Amino acid sequence: MDNNMNNYNPFSLEGKTILVTGASSGIGREVAIQCARMGAAVVITGRNQERLQEVIEQLPPEAFKGCVAADLTVPEQLDALIAALPPLDGAVLSAGNSTTLPLQFGTREKFDDMFGVNFFAPVELLRLIYKKKVLNKGASVVLVASIGGTHSFMPGNGVYGASKAALNSVMKYAAREFASRRVRVNSICPGMVDTPLIHRGTITEEQLAEDAKRYPLGRYGRPVDIAHGAIYLLSDASSWLTGHDLVIDGGFSV
Repeated sequence: MDNNMNNYNPFSLEGKTILVTGASSGIGREVAIQCARMGAAVVITGRNQERLQEVIEQLPPEAFKGCVAADLTVPEQLDALIAALPPLDGAVLSAGNSTTLPLQFGTREKFDDMFGVNFFAPVELLRLIYKKKVLNKGASVVLVASIGGTHSFMPGNGVYGASKAALNSVMKYAAREFASRRVRVNSICPGMVDTPLIHRGTITEEQLAEDAKRYPLGRYGRPVDIAHGAIYLLSDASSWLTGHDLVIDGGFSV
């Protein structure tokens, strides 16, 4: 058998340079590590330099392309990140925040804070890396959205869900507009994923355990579940896919 057939892997990221935001923890951290395992050179960014360093230590030396500590809601720091980027074959924009808040307490300030992190920051980054041609022709961008606001409408999730629904909508417009350069734009809509974000005390551990029982597959997602979806969307295996929101939620939305 031909050795090339033995090595055939359409999901490989060999030769691709990938930016991962929110890489200091949770989904972003796992995306960076798994992309490196699939052969990508990764550039990571997040707000916490110490945690970013811990991620760097998990990467093979040949996979580390750069690290920029930045708060993407601060224009000067966003500009500094963009100025430091090499040409990119892909990007996973996973930086985000969440809250559980009844809508009657969703003041304009609460909405502004949530949209600043979950919508305006990634959309501005997406706009600039396309406009400034940081994205190579044929690149793939993955936005981490949520089933909240798109496929699931749970009480207390309105502020968060609205920001992710808006992000998912922009994804589809970007997919149409960026296709002229063969830049693909898709999103992942996860269900509840077991990351540090959900263990901040807003919801008790007992409530989380009870909630997980509502998922047909019997558990919350793990960051690696989402990372594997991102690898598919970044890889040549999905070269004819754009404008799609990939739901990864253990069957919750059905």
